[in-house]
Amino acid sequence: MVKKTRKSATNISVCFDLNPIMKKKRLDIEYSFDFELYGIISTVKAYKLAWQLNHALGSKLVKSEDYEVMGKNKVVINYLHYAQISEVNSLKLFKNKPNEESSTKDFLVPEHSHFDFILLAHGEAYADSNRLQELLRNIPSIELVAFIPLAALKTKEYFIF
Repeated sequence: MVKKTRKSATNISVCFDLNPIMKKKRLDIEYSFDFELYGIISTVKAYKLAWQLNHALGSKLVKSEDYEVMGKNKVVINYLHYAQISEVNSLKLFKNKPNEESSTKDFLVPEHSHFDFILLAHGEAYADSNRLQELLRNIPSIELVAFIPLAALKTKEYFIF
C-alpha cells in the first residue's frame, strides 16, 4: 500500500491512500494443439537432415532464424530451426539441443532428451501419421522416429506460434 503525505497551510500532515486494495484476476487460456510432434534420432547435421526430408517428403524446408525460448532464470535459449510454412500446411524441424553459443544445456523437449531433432507437422498433407512415420523411417540417416504424445508433454507451449 502506497501512502502519500501532503502538507496543508497549517503544516498538518494528511495521508491519502493512492493504491486501494484491488482484486486479483487470473486469465486462463487454453490452446488447441492441432499439430503432431515426432522425435528423430540421427547423427547427421541439421542441414543434411533437412535436405533429406525435402527429398523424401517433397517439402521445402529452409533455414529460419533460431527459435528462441525463455528458459529457467529468464535466460533466452536458441535452437536451430528449419521451416516450411504454407497457408494449409506447415513442417518445422528443430534441433532438440541448444545452439553452441547458449550458456545453458536445456533441451527443447526435456522429457525426450534422447531425441536429436523434433519434427512438427501440421495440416492436411501430414494428417496420416503412419504414412509420415513410414516415409521418415525410409531415410537411411534416421535411426529412429517416434510419435511424441502432446498430453504428457510439459513444454508443448513452446510449439504455439
